[in-house]
Amino acid sequence: MATIRTKQAVLAGVIAVVLAVGAVSVFAFSLGKYEKVTVSNGAVNLPVAKLTDGKAHFYKFGDGGKEITFFAVKSADGSVKTAFDACDACYKSKKGYEQQGDKMNCKNCNQKFAINRLGPNATGGCNPGYLPHQQSGNIISISVNDLKGGARYF
Repeated sequence: MATIRTKQAVLAGVIAVVLAVGAVSVFAFSLGKYEKVTVSNGAVNLPVAKLTDGKAHFYKFGDGGKEITFFAVKSADGSVKTAFDACDACYKSKKGYEQQGDKMNCKNCNQKFAINRLGPNATGGCNPGYLPHQQSGNIISISVNDLKGGARYF
C-alpha cells in the first residue's frame, strides 16, 4: 500500500513541476521580445542611451489592431540603425530577426546582415526592411507615417 501512495505522490510532484514550468513558459513567451511604444506628436521617440549596450532592442507599434514590429541597434561605428523586424522575402513567416554579434540573422532563412551596413542602401530581398529615423541629441525619432509604411510586412 505504501508503494502505491509513494508512486501517487511522485506522479503528483511530477505533474506539479510540469504545470509550473508550463505556466512560467507561457508567461515568459507572452512578454515576448517587443517593448510597446507610444506616439507623441506624430512620432515614436526612443532614448539613444538605451542602445549603448550594443544589443538590438525590439519594439512594437499598434496600428488599428495590427502590430508593426521593428528594432533599433547601435553599430560599431556609433551610428544608430533602425529597421522593421521583417523583410521583402521572408515576412510571411513572421519570424523576424535576432542579433548574432555584429550581425542580424533572419530567423527564417538564416541569412546574416552586418549591422553597420543596414540602412537605405541595403534594401530588398532578405535585408531587414529599412525604417528611416532622425536623431536629435539623445533621442531617436521615427515618424508614425514611416512605421505605417511597413504595415505590409505584418
